[in-house]
Amino acid sequence: MSALQLPPLSLYIHIPWCERKCPYCDFNSHEYGGALPEAQYVNALLSDLEADLPLAQQRPLVSIFIGGGTPSLLSTEAMQSLLDGVRARLPLDAECEITLEANPGSAEADKFSGFVAAGVNRISLGVQSFDDHCLQALGRVHDAEQARRAVALAQASGIASLNIDLMHGLPGQASEDARADLQQALEFAPQHLSWYQLTIERNTAFYKRPPELPLEDELGNIQAAGEDLLSAAGYQNYEVSAYAQAGYRCRHNLNYWEFGDYLGIGAGAHGKLTLPEGGEIRRTVKKRQPAEYLATGDVRANGQVLTSEDLPGDFMLNALRLSDGFAPALYQARTGLSLEKLSGTLETLAGQGLLEITAERVRPTALGRRYLDSVVSEFL
Repeated sequence: MSALQLPPLSLYIHIPWCERKCPYCDFNSHEYGGALPEAQYVNALLSDLEADLPLAQQRPLVSIFIGGGTPSLLSTEAMQSLLDGVRARLPLDAECEITLEANPGSAEADKFSGFVAAGVNRISLGVQSFDDHCLQALGRVHDAEQARRAVALAQASGIASLNIDLMHGLPGQASEDARADLQQALEFAPQHLSWYQLTIERNTAFYKRPPELPLEDELGNIQAAGEDLLSAAGYQNYEVSAYAQAGYRCRHNLNYWEFGDYLGIGAGAHGKLTLPEGGEIRRTVKKRQPAEYLATGDVRANGQVLTSEDLPGDFMLNALRLSDGFAPALYQARTGLSLEKLSGTLETLAGQGLLEITAERVRPTALGRRYLDSVVSEFL
């Protein structure tokens, strides 16, 4: 393993509470009752960040992503306090992207301008569907009218970039319904769209009681028609389920996919850090339960140091999600390993029509993107 270069640094902040746990959700989210302990939690987050500062290696943050749960449940005062606290502890890149995940309930949507004033410059709005029947099947707490209102309010808030999260392949959804959903989103002309198929994950209510989903042929029709719509509207499909107008790719997620570094603070938050002096790449994780996270000064849970056996799979799991793949030099810079050691696997996959390999890029083909899980498994 050669010397490691320090990659760009991002910050992920996890807010673990939501109004209702959705039946498809396997994230670390917890239904809350009563008032949120937001002041206590913000203090815990900033203490968590303080303890992780040596891992930052004096790098500025290129992005901050506040995810959940439902981060937009926080008051604008708590958001201001949180972001002020981050800025007091770490420098921010001049073009630092600060994303807040939000749900379209009216109580949260009215706070968008306050979040922008606190420093948020990108909102990711969890619409999932503009169809009331689909929203009910997904267990969402908002309806279609609230979703449309939230998009309009977000755009009126002065936000620099808006992402709309939209699912397809929903219970009882026909291809024409999915197309209408996507067409509705495109009429708002958001700078970014995350458009992805519903999958049934373990440890969810849907896994225990699976809903009836569209058949494989129908899913294929939905995907093909949706890609045509998005392309015609000028959106670039730069990652498996990410579509952006020119200049609006998600900087935070790109840093993940290009195997950059990120601090993770909050209940259950994960991080990935490069320690060049020891030649280590370390994954960190914080205590998962909010009550435990708040009750103790030491919020660290078990992390791990990635070995030379772990790194190829970890890198490819991220980098091959990108339509443009990665430059061969990036692999060595991020992992300290030579790509030559993977030449046999790469050539086999290229021979199967799953990868395209040139001196400048290693990228998945259209077929490789369709069977990406199988491609990545070759490196695990």
